Amino acid sequence: MNDPIGDMLTRIRNGQMRGKSTVETPASKLRARVLDVMSDEGYIRGYEKKDGKDGHPAFEISLKYYEGTPVIREVKRVSKPGRRVYLGANDIPQVRQGLGVSIVSTSKGVMTDASARDAKVGGEVLCTVF
Repeated sequence: MNDPIGDMLTRIRNGQMRGKSTVETPASKLRARVLDVMSDEGYIRGYEKKDGKDGHPAFEISLKYYEGTPVIREVKRVSKPGRRVYLGANDIPQVRQGLGVSIVSTSKGVMTDASARDAKVGGEVLCTVF
């Protein structure tokens, strides 16, 4: 698999289109940090680590719905394996005038665009969530 973050976001997107309550994705530290940000911002209920079907560690992600519609309207991968996107703290754009978040991997950890601006650190823009 070339793009583990893109794979996880696609699993979340597909699970919400099908109305699933949970989806499963292989576990990694970077995926855990991205899921922490999504959970803190209220886009997912949470996640827990467990053994997957093949015996490897996996995360079971609990998706969040409001009145039957998914909370996540759009999730988009920004920095891809073929084209990495790095931005400085002042260059990170707002998503939908602040209604959404960009998830940024910085030297101080994975955080939202607003947190990165406050900490005055730039980094790789992993994805946007609205």
